[in-house]
Amino acid sequence: MAEKTKELVESWSFLDTVESNFRPLVVIELAKGTKEETIEWFTKRIMDKKANGGAQLLIKPLVTENGVENIYLVGASHLRLLLGAETVGLVKECSDNSMRTFTYSSRKTFKDFADDNHNFLTMAECQYIIKHELENLRAKDEKMIPGYPQAKLYPGKSIVRRLLTSGILVQIFPLHDREELKKLRHSWYGRVKVGYQPLDDIRCYFGETIALYFGFLEYFTFALIPMAVIGIPYYVFAWEDYDKYVMFATFNLLWSTVILEVWKRICAILTYRWGTLLMKRQFEEPRPGFHGVLGINPVTGREEPVYSSIKRQLRIYLVSLPFVCLCLYFSLYVMMIYFDLEQWALDYHKENESNFSSLMLYVPSIIYAVVIEVMNRIYRYAAEFLTSWENHRLESSYQNHLILKVLVFNFLNCFASLFYIAFVLFDMKLLRQSLATLLITSQILNQFAESLLPYWLQKRYNRRMKKRMCSQKTDMDLSLADQVNMEKEMGTYLGTFDDYLELFLQFGYVSLFSCVYPLAAVFAVLNNITEIYSDALKMCRVYKRPFAEPTANIGVWQLAFETMSVISVVTNCILIGMSPQVDALFPDSKMDLVLTVALVEHLLLAIKFIMAFVIPDKPRDIQMKLARLEFESLEALKQQVREDKELDCFTENFCFNK
Repeated sequence: MAEKTKELVESWSFLDTVESNFRPLVVIELAKGTKEETIEWFTKRIMDKKANGGAQLLIKPLVTENGVENIYLVGASHLRLLLGAETVGLVKECSDNSMRTFTYSSRKTFKDFADDNHNFLTMAECQYIIKHELENLRAKDEKMIPGYPQAKLYPGKSIVRRLLTSGILVQIFPLHDREELKKLRHSWYGRVKVGYQPLDDIRCYFGETIALYFGFLEYFTFALIPMAVIGIPYYVFAWEDYDKYVMFATFNLLWSTVILEVWKRICAILTYRWGTLLMKRQFEEPRPGFHGVLGINPVTGREEPVYSSIKRQLRIYLVSLPFVCLCLYFSLYVMMIYFDLEQWALDYHKENESNFSSLMLYVPSIIYAVVIEVMNRIYRYAAEFLTSWENHRLESSYQNHLILKVLVFNFLNCFASLFYIAFVLFDMKLLRQSLATLLITSQILNQFAESLLPYWLQKRYNRRMKKRMCSQKTDMDLSLADQVNMEKEMGTYLGTFDDYLELFLQFGYVSLFSCVYPLAAVFAVLNNITEIYSDALKMCRVYKRPFAEPTANIGVWQLAFETMSVISVVTNCILIGMSPQVDALFPDSKMDLVLTVALVEHLLLAIKFIMAFVIPDKPRDIQMKLARLEFESLEALKQQVREDKELDCFTENFCFNK
């Protein structure tokens, strides 16, 4: 089947890729002053047939009042997109409501397919296909980029990645669809309503990765409601009675386990419906920043940079690890300064006993919360630099090392003071105050830095652009050139990393110590409701449209949340053991108390892992559908093998008789 598709692609004529109604999907911006021979070579490679090593896409320069600029619009014919959908392994719904990998030869069996239906593939899927084809433009016999002798090439090297690292290619981004975006904005955040987000519409416009983040954010918000509902009466009726938090902590333990297991099932339902649960993982290419001595990849047989893993390990353990430890030490040093300020504020309050001195009690925590956010952001840049310097070959390896560095520092930076107060100072009142201040302050700062400030800056820029264009147009009246010029200056969305990190830290505040501050879940729910609207706003109005990225789950963040839930079991067990109510049961022997708490903690961890094992990651109906698809695939493979054998036998008999 793949060979037939390949033959079909190679049989196209140049006219097959030209459409009268050119639909621009992706924008390519080249650096100013890019040499003509480079532009001619690059555009020719984009338009060339697949058989000649091209992408066989459509490309046109953006024409403005000032003439042709260094911006090009890329599209594709309907046939090219359908064959591209098969190449990337898109999964679509069939007429019998099953989900199957799309193939051009069996296109008629798919739901809503028609030769004249150009909406069979969503715009996000079309842009993803074009991105895939551009990234897979490979150098053939070129030794360098024409016009730039210093930009070396070798057979198999990605042309787009080399142009990016050389500074010739400024950026590639997908265009917004203004009509669809207007509809999405209205149904998503255009009006305040109580209800679910339009996740299917978000997925169709932005892709599965972003839709899955908003799905997780929505689910996590609903999952926090029971904690918030139970926390309110604890706050009202048992604020100073810390004996009462034993039951709240026990509920916390079960809650943190169940919500993560249920999420796996919801995630499977969503990704099956979207088709990404069935998508095969593609072979990972070297990341753009990877460099090394030219060698042969033993898997692909292609020439590509090779870098010694021993050198990488030396960089990790001799440079990165000591630097991370130094940053952790500095974080602890800042924490001790915070406790000195707390003691000063307490002494000041004892001396003055005024309203002003009462307010001063919260100042050290607020300052410390701001310092924590600043340190987290500075460390993030340092972690990105170090991880890039380690020279990881694959993007997945780079992301895993970056996430590990950031999570370790953020966990210690945000929670070390709370652990110190709870288990060294044994001051539950100060723990409550610090937790409340850190949680609320971090939420306010994140909302301002991630959404409000970028939105305000983007709005100012848009007003300047419109004035410069000397027009009083609405968004819908903007010409294509105006739209491209406005979008290319918008910020680039860097992915869901920071969004998941914010939810991870919030989960820590709620699950680790919320039994001493029951309103933590209440503030988390309120924050997440505003987060849904502010994140939707920044996706639609602040940032350039990101390329869709198919995904089947939330990746390494699932493991991060599960690790936090395990830590919360230990934390809450110790808090329960420290409560006067439990302590009174062991008046004579503290060792018996410690052993009992350790035993209970081990039992709860055992129950947690049993629950994780008992609750299936996928609902029963989806398991059956996946099993049936696997069975049908095996049967189809057996049928193909039988047909090949029959054909071989027929050929042998024919040759013998002849």
